[in-house]
Amino acid sequence: MRKRQRVLASVAGAASLALIAACSPGSGDGGGDGTIQFLGPEDPAFFEPLIEAFEASHEGYTVEYTQVPFDQYNSTVQQRLSAGDESIDVYAVDQPRVPWMAAQGLLEDLSDLEDRAREATTEGQYSTGIHQDKLWALPVWNSTQLMFVNQDALAAADIEGPGTDPSERWTWEQTAEAAEAAQEAGTEWGLLLEQTDFYYQLQPLMESKGGGSGVVGEDMLDQDVANAEWVEAMEWFGATFEDGLSPRGVGTFETSPLFSGGDVAFFVGGPWDLGEFADSDVDWTVAPMPYFEGGEEVTPSGSWSWGVNPASQAKDAARLFLEYAALDPAGNLASTERQTIIPANTEAAEEYLPRMDALAGDRSAGAADLISHEVANTGVVRPVTVGYAQFEEVMNTAFADIRNGSDAASRLEQAGEQLEDAWAPLR
Repeated sequence: MRKRQRVLASVAGAASLALIAACSPGSGDGGGDGTIQFLGPEDPAFFEPLIEAFEASHEGYTVEYTQVPFDQYNSTVQQRLSAGDESIDVYAVDQPRVPWMAAQGLLEDLSDLEDRAREATTEGQYSTGIHQDKLWALPVWNSTQLMFVNQDALAAADIEGPGTDPSERWTWEQTAEAAEAAQEAGTEWGLLLEQTDFYYQLQPLMESKGGGSGVVGEDMLDQDVANAEWVEAMEWFGATFEDGLSPRGVGTFETSPLFSGGDVAFFVGGPWDLGEFADSDVDWTVAPMPYFEGGEEVTPSGSWSWGVNPASQAKDAARLFLEYAALDPAGNLASTERQTIIPANTEAAEEYLPRMDALAGDRSAGAADLISHEVANTGVVRPVTVGYAQFEEVMNTAFADIRNGSDAASRLEQAGEQLEDAWAPLR
């Protein structure tokens, strides 16, 4: 899942790059000869530290990165790979799409790396690359969600906000009540989710209620998106817009300026927002993402994995680069040098996360420990199914309709029927 990311003004800077080059296990090894073509949706500047470190430690290899805009990325990659395009060696894969890409023969089998891959990351992240008991992609980044708290808004309403301790996590009901009070005290909007109608951020609502991911069955091609818990969660979600707690006219990733401008009391967003809000004049802090009273504490997880094109004429070189970026802690750390994103490699994450506490001074204090807790304890992966692309499209449209006033129960029933039709050819 793509998220807006801010270039990380790392306090480590050039020193980190020097450390990466010096500590890489392959540093100084020769014998390579080839150019690796790498495709993804991110800003090319994000990958400069990774590419420089890889080339410095793997003599004879060069990496050329090509960016495809995110809104065109999935369709472009699928079209090119399906046509047997040999000009792509390594490419980024949205993690829930790995099964479909593998089933279509668009990913090289990496099963010989299973032991190293499992050791390098969490079990949840490792599992995103598995389809039919084979490994097809390696996780490079991970994610979670935090609640950003506008302390100025709460002070005006004489409310003491939540802290970073997960054991004192607020409920959605508690958050909505405080958000209403903040509005009454003068803040324009009480509560806002950064991804207003994306499954990635809304999945925890249904999961917290006990409704599951919405995808069931042995082959993960049966839907369960209109159960009672899903309906309850989506009724609550729709009511936040109907009651004026959240604004209807703002789309996904158009939301963060409202919080940084002081117009929102509670904002749920990702670690990338620690950098996004660093220059804001708002006195903000971070807190755990809420859960429903009596329900499970659940947060999103996942990001991009990378895989190798089966049609590549440079598979050995491609695998070398992929292993460096995902399995080598130094390489994985380099991939996050200019981004506020969580390394999927566990060792790299341990070194990287403490930097997040310093991104915005006292305001971001405690973020690293909170993120570590959520990744290890509350994160849930999106459904791993060959039908995820259809699932995401159908559900995101349904969420948008509910946000704009559609009845939750009937709209979810309709979405279930649409999924049945969309998945029929895949069964």
